[in-house]
Formats: sequence, structure tokens, C-alpha cells
Amino acid sequence: MWSDPIADYLTRIRNAVRNRAETVMIPRSGFKLAISKVLKDEGYIQDVEEIGDDRQGQLRLTLKYGPRGEQVLTSVKRESKAGCRRYVGVEEIPRVLNGLGIAILSTSRGVLSDRQCREQRLGGELVCTVH
Repeated sequence: MWSDPIADYLTRIRNAVRNRAETVMIPRSGFKLAISKVLKDEGYIQDVEEIGDDRQGQLRLTLKYGPRGEQVLTSVKRESKAGCRRYVGVEEIPRVLNGLGIAILSTSRGVLSDRQCREQRLGGELVCTVH
């Protein structure tokens, strides 16, 4: 059993991108699926597929690379950890690389990117930053 399944999820993505893998398989959960959909909507991954099995299921993430094979997703950092949760108000949401990256937050309206949170004037738990 993992103490922090979201950190494991982010590490699997980070390792797959470093190894130039086309896809990565991750144990499924609703929260991981929501984060994956935000990454897809923001253009960091190409596709998210749910694969059923007799247990919890799997997520297959198809990673995205540039036209010459360069990494689209260069850095993924876990911000709110199991031992130290980090909550931010709408004014405190960080701007990752002056808007070139994104922050992913867990809010009362679901998992959203920093842009969506600013539009809807929502704060929440800062899950991770991506660029």
C-alpha cells in the first residue's frame, strides 16, 4: 500500500516522459482520472483511457511529445503532500512560469486548473504544478 498514491501517479508520469515512453499504465482512481483529464485539456498529454479489470482498473495515459520528439511535459511537482496539505485562496494561486505552466487544484467543484479557478473565483488544495 502506498502512503501517497498521487505522488506515485506523478512519479510514474515523470519517469515515463524521461524514458520517452508512448504510454504509461497507472492504477485507476477517480482523483487520478480527474487530474489526467485536466492534463489532457491543458495539452500536456494526448489521451486518457480507462481499462477495466477485475479489480480497480487501470488508466492508460498516452504521452505527448513535440514534432522533433521534445518533451511537452518537462516538470511535475507535488505541492500538497500527505503530511503537509497546502490550501490556497484564489489570490494565492501560483503562476507557474508566468502562465506557461499550470497549477492543478482540488476544489469544491472538482479538480481544476489554475486558469479555471481564477475564472470561477475558487481556491482549494494545491495538488501539483506542471510545466
